[in-house]
Amino acid sequence: MADHHCTRLRVSGNAEYPPFLWVDPVHAEQLVGANAELMSMLSKEIGIPVQMVYSGPWGRTQAMTKAGLVDMIAGAFDTHERRGYMSYISTPIYLTRSVIWIRDDKPIAPKNWEELANFSGITVINNSFGNNFDMFAERMLHIQKVGSLEVALRMLQAGRADYLVYEDQPAQAYIQKLGLKRLSILPLPISQEALYLTLSLKSPCYSPELVSRLEAAMKKLNSQGVMSGLLEKYQQAWGAPAINTPRAPLF
Repeated sequence: MADHHCTRLRVSGNAEYPPFLWVDPVHAEQLVGANAELMSMLSKEIGIPVQMVYSGPWGRTQAMTKAGLVDMIAGAFDTHERRGYMSYISTPIYLTRSVIWIRDDKPIAPKNWEELANFSGITVINNSFGNNFDMFAERMLHIQKVGSLEVALRMLQAGRADYLVYEDQPAQAYIQKLGLKRLSILPLPISQEALYLTLSLKSPCYSPELVSRLEAAMKKLNSQGVMSGLLEKYQQAWGAPAINTPRAPLF
């Protein structure tokens, strides 16, 4: 069994990440999405209630996890810095693709990462796109960082940046929801990164035994292929109008 102090797991994540996670439009202190339902399934497997909480912007969520105020993150890329304060469940949630978004009416055509240095980029603060690209971008590229994906997309469409670096599915979901036009993906690979569950090393629930139970549960759900169905379900739900349903903070 996990530590006897562990009566529930407070789980958060990137709240601008549809169809994986976003803020519940009815209950703004909660998160919904494919990763939230995955956590509900995991809760049943490990026998510990899970509470999906909105803990603020992505940077704040990471800081709260580092301090042990959030127990788990439902969806984080693997970076050296994050491994200093979180334990990664080794079976990934999903393999995501980070891409370059451009305006169709102001196209650019860099053939490699080096040629991106000739243009101005934009992305969302505290995001990672794999260690290789992160280190290259820090040294070589001019990428402005803003507070939200919606702001970044609107700045790209307004011509205030030449390109946006972000994952394909969340950006596509926002483009559709906001009704933005003439944005497309540049055929220049950035990274394919696995998205993981993590457990804060300072969480009162942390123990190697709980990590093992989470790992076993993730392996089981992964073998059943549940994420593909959840992503399809929540891609549709993201575009649907909000429905006022009874609040259910604990799974």
